[in-house]
Formats: sequence, C-alpha cells, structure tokens
Amino acid sequence: MTTTTAGPRSASDLMNLDDEFSEAELDVRATVREFVDRRIRPNIADWFDRGVFPLELVPEMAELGLLGMHLEGYGCAGRSAVEYGLAMQELEAGDSGIRTFVSVQGSLAMSAIRKFGSEEQKTAWLPRMARGEVIGCFGLTEPTAGSDPSSMSTNARLEDGEWVLNGSKRWIGLASVADLAVIWAKTDDGVRGFVVPTDSPGFTATAIQPKLSMRASIQCDIELVDVRLPEDAVLPGVVGLKGPFSCLNEARYGIAWGAVGAARDSFDQALAYALERTQFDKPIAAFQLTQQKLVNWALEIQKAQMLALRLGRLKDTGRIEPHMISVAKLNNTRIAIDIARDARTVFGGNGITLDHSPLRHANNLESVRTYEGTDEVHTLVIGQHLTGLAAFRG
Repeated sequence: MTTTTAGPRSASDLMNLDDEFSEAELDVRATVREFVDRRIRPNIADWFDRGVFPLELVPEMAELGLLGMHLEGYGCAGRSAVEYGLAMQELEAGDSGIRTFVSVQGSLAMSAIRKFGSEEQKTAWLPRMARGEVIGCFGLTEPTAGSDPSSMSTNARLEDGEWVLNGSKRWIGLASVADLAVIWAKTDDGVRGFVVPTDSPGFTATAIQPKLSMRASIQCDIELVDVRLPEDAVLPGVVGLKGPFSCLNEARYGIAWGAVGAARDSFDQALAYALERTQFDKPIAAFQLTQQKLVNWALEIQKAQMLALRLGRLKDTGRIEPHMISVAKLNNTRIAIDIARDARTVFGGNGITLDHSPLRHANNLESVRTYEGTDEVHTLVIGQHLTGLAAFRG
C-alpha cells in the first residue's frame, strides 16, 4: 500500500483512481475505514464463527451518520451517492453482514418510508431510525416468491377500518431484532406497503439457522397471522411493485460498491501474505503464478471501481437508469466472488481458517450475489435493455 492524505491506498489502485474522488468523499472513506479497522476487523472472525450480529455496533454506526446516510431530512445525513457508495465499500471490506445491516436499515426500510410514507410516518420513524433507536426490516421475498415477487401470496384486506395481513416472508434481514417491518402485500388495489410494528399480535420472526454464509448477520422467516393494523399503516405514496423495486435498486446500488470492498480486502490480504510467506527460499509473491493471480485480481478490482464510480456520478446527477444498476451489481459481485475464492489459494491450507478473510468473503458473497436479484435476473434485465425483448416469461 501507498499512503494518501485519505489514508492507505490499496496496491490494486493501479490507475490512481483516488484522484477522481473529492476531498469530502475521501474523508467519508477514511472515517468509515478507521471504524472498520478499529471495531470490525479485530472481532469479525469471532462474530462469524459464533453466528451473531453485533448489535452493539448500531449506535456507533448511527453516530457516524451511516443509517439512511443518503436520505435528505428527518435526521438523515443527506450524503451524496458516491459518499454512500464509498461507505458501503469500506463496510463490506470488513464484512458483508455489517454492510447488509446498513443496507436493510437505510436503503430498504428507511427508503421505503422516505419515498412513499405519509408525513406522519416519516416524522414518527425516520429520525429514530437514523439514530439507531429503531431497527427496521423489509419484507418482500417469500418462500415461493423470490425472483418473481408478483407471485407473492401475502395479502392484506380492509375489515372494519383495519388492515388484516396474512402470509409469510423469507430471507428477511434483521426481522428478529427489528422494531418495525415494511411488509409488501397484495390488496384489492394491487401490491401495497405497510408499516408493521413487530410487536403486533400475529407477527412472528424466526432467525434462519444454521447458515454457511452471512453468519455475522441475521436473516429470518416471518409469519403474519391476522395481523391487524390501523388504516393509516399503509404507505400512501405508491401502488404496485414499482414501490419495492425502487427500494431494491437503492440496495443494489450499494452492493455494487460493497462488492468492490470485499474483493479489494481479499486482494490486500493475499498480497500481504504472499510477500511474507517464504517457500523454496523466497517469498511466494516472487513466483510467476502468484504474480499472475495478483495482476488479474488488480485489473478486475480497478475496472469494478471505475464502474461503481461511474454509477455513483450518474446517480448524483439524476441520470441513472435501472439497467445500469444491474450492470454494476452483476459485474461487481461476479468478480468479487471469483477473486475471493481464488485469493484463498494463496494462503494454502491456512486459507480455510478464520485467521484470513478471503474464504469468509467468498462465503458471504454467495448471499450477496443472490439477494437483490440473482445473476440470472440481472442478465435478463440487461438482455431486455439490449434487445427490447423480455425473456422473464414464456
């Protein structure tokens, strides 16, 4: 690594891309990187091994302004898209599970309320969520409705001035520790979103265990049995799947940056190990095959960083389009998981232990690659953009 005014620069920054970031953007990156180095790196192996999410980090992340940091007003930091992306990149360099918490809280639950909620809902929930006093979750995916949410079975009906919700959700981040859930359900008018306090009678969240991926995170099943809500629990600003899809695009945007962080950390750790590990009387970094791996990884990380930055600049200037998010999410998660898997080989047998990060990243990225749209779904989104033909059905 070389050092800049914003802290250490990865050796994978072959084109001095740090020059493309503003001082404010680099300050955000340095602040979050310091937090990761101080609070996450020393502890993540233990959290991952025990399969626990460190709730004690929530107030600290709130203090840094990370919760809903890209949202305006209501106590949110109002940071730019690029600043948000850099924060997600540094968090995922620590662990995908930590970045996922911020994504679920801010890009999904808070974004849904900010985009589509009433003024009363925004005022009641967003400031407390930004302070980390209230944790939210986002209930869209179901046991039989993953890539095709239009096939959801969860439903809501108006009965004597109350909404009654019934159904089930699966792979819902944070649900068992959340104070509120944004639940998407079919109504007579179409798909609607509902703000559901998790202490509502009939609401049950159960953590999914055991897991081989995202172990320092929480994913849950949700059961909704005659959950009764006041009529004003519905999000009034949207009807149809364009509501949850717009929130998913916010999360996908963060993933495009976060995956770069996991890839970069895998590269940095493998390079450091290769320079100090000696075999046949010289560092293994001196062998041609090791150097070939390092070069290939650095090239892919550099391209992924450029792609994330371009996406962020487009988002900040209001020129982003949905297919662009699919391009970045598909490409960057794909290269990240390949790099993490391959980087493990530099460590030999030592690479399967939690002393080193690449295999942990690779396991986590199996989930990151799947949620917020699988490779196949994003391929078809891009294919439809290229051809004008939808291949999702028939």
